[in-house]
Amino acid sequence: MRGLREPCYRGSAMLSLDSLSKTYADGTHALDRIDLQVAAGEILALIGGSGCGKTTLLRLIAGLDTPSMGRISLDGEAITRPHPGVGLVFQEPRLLPWLDVADNVGFGLADRPRRERQERVAHALDRVGLSEHGRRWPRELSGGQQQRVSIARAFVASPRVLLLDEPFSALDAFTRKDLHRHLLGLWEEVRPTVLIVTHDVAEAVTLADRAVVMRPKPGRLDETLALPMARPRDPTSPGSEAATRNILAALDRSLRPIETRPKVVEAFAGGGSF
Repeated sequence: MRGLREPCYRGSAMLSLDSLSKTYADGTHALDRIDLQVAAGEILALIGGSGCGKTTLLRLIAGLDTPSMGRISLDGEAITRPHPGVGLVFQEPRLLPWLDVADNVGFGLADRPRRERQERVAHALDRVGLSEHGRRWPRELSGGQQQRVSIARAFVASPRVLLLDEPFSALDAFTRKDLHRHLLGLWEEVRPTVLIVTHDVAEAVTLADRAVVMRPKPGRLDETLALPMARPRDPTSPGSEAATRNILAALDRSLRPIETRPKVVEAFAGGGSF
């Protein structure tokens, strides 16, 4: 049995999106020909304005919706339905109110031996700072604590891919920073491939190896920016400040017609380029 304490790079997976498009029954063209490869163990941030199709893209990868065209694959295996190797954290915690905290975290481990399940749950709760809250009810926790539970639940089964749909957007700045630390701590242990949807540029700079800026109507990939700074990251460091400026500039360009955009010539501070 591979416990959460064992660093494991083999547990992550290469995620490939090939010509992925989505048009809804009402004619809304949500996504158009998305081509993207996410390396095993990479943290990639999807960022862009409302209507870019970021959440639609995550739902397709999670197998909760069906693409109109294209293919999603995990280490070459096509994803056409919810996959046991893909975990998802929503914007809201979505905890089961009739289960206590520990049982919420272990909900997806019903097929595991009881002792293994208990060990995994205990370790996951410890890593998010909730060791003493296992027998409390979700309603007794703060919003930040509930989101910690949802993160622990996502990691406890050692997913190969973890999808996060703006999981920290409703939290205050101090709680958000604390959850970033817990998220990165869990990621360091099992190194899943991570896609996080965010509107927060600082969050992308804090967490991601790359930021992919999308443009709307229909949603398309516009620019990819490398974020090569070492972790943990100081948001006031020259590299982080340069990354923030570059992402903000890319977001501004994403809202302009391509033919009117200025040519990008600035190299990315800290290594790499646009």
